[in-house]
Amino acid sequence: MSELTFFNSLLTFWFILAAALFVVLLRKSAPYGRHAREGWGPMLGSRAGWLLMEAPAPILFLLLFLAGSNHRSATLLVLLFMWEAHYIHRAFIYPLTLNGTTGRMPLFVVASGMLFNTVNAYLNGRYLFTLSAGYSAQWLSDPRFLVGMTLFIGGYVLNRYSDRTLQTQRFRTGQRYCLINRGIFRYICCPNYLGEIVIWVGWAVATWSLAGLSFAVWAAANLLPRARTHLHWSRDYFEDYPAGRKAVLPGLW
Repeated sequence: MSELTFFNSLLTFWFILAAALFVVLLRKSAPYGRHAREGWGPMLGSRAGWLLMEAPAPILFLLLFLAGSNHRSATLLVLLFMWEAHYIHRAFIYPLTLNGTTGRMPLFVVASGMLFNTVNAYLNGRYLFTLSAGYSAQWLSDPRFLVGMTLFIGGYVLNRYSDRTLQTQRFRTGQRYCLINRGIFRYICCPNYLGEIVIWVGWAVATWSLAGLSFAVWAAANLLPRARTHLHWSRDYFEDYPAGRKAVLPGLW
């Protein structure tokens, strides 16, 4: 079997698996964070868990860039920077903001995250740097790239703003879970999740690839149900939670 045949088969399976995951997560929340529960085997500290889960993405993607056979155009360098900007923060900076003494997650979740990030980095990195027809420098002025980059940056800013707002509120109040009633938090429960979905929709448009689209589909399949679970949890946890607030899409979901 050629690598291209393997790649296309894996990509098809990846789309199907994302759809199946979406259905499962609508019925049962993933057991980490505020939804952690017993019965999922050995547990790991949240800081170590997040680092182990996310580290394969920036490391493997960089290795695929270095090993790639496509000409290293300015476009590929920009795409490499976009990916690494998100994942270096997610793997090596974000875990330091977590409570290293109380937060824990099942080793099963960590292993699943590592598998996802490995496959996802392979699909995107191998396509961009070896299996695609290449991306010339002219792609940087293509409307598809410009729209995708705009979405990517907008999602990135929203994601970081939301995480920072949550962290600041927790520090000020000393509470692990806080009700925030300002900015975009007035309309949705999980703007950080919305930001991440927009990031990878932007990536899909900027790369104009099925590999990129598969990442956007996975982001939505994972985060849309989790945001809805967060919303239901918040309504139970906070007595005065706003009735009209949605999970992640203002006025819709």
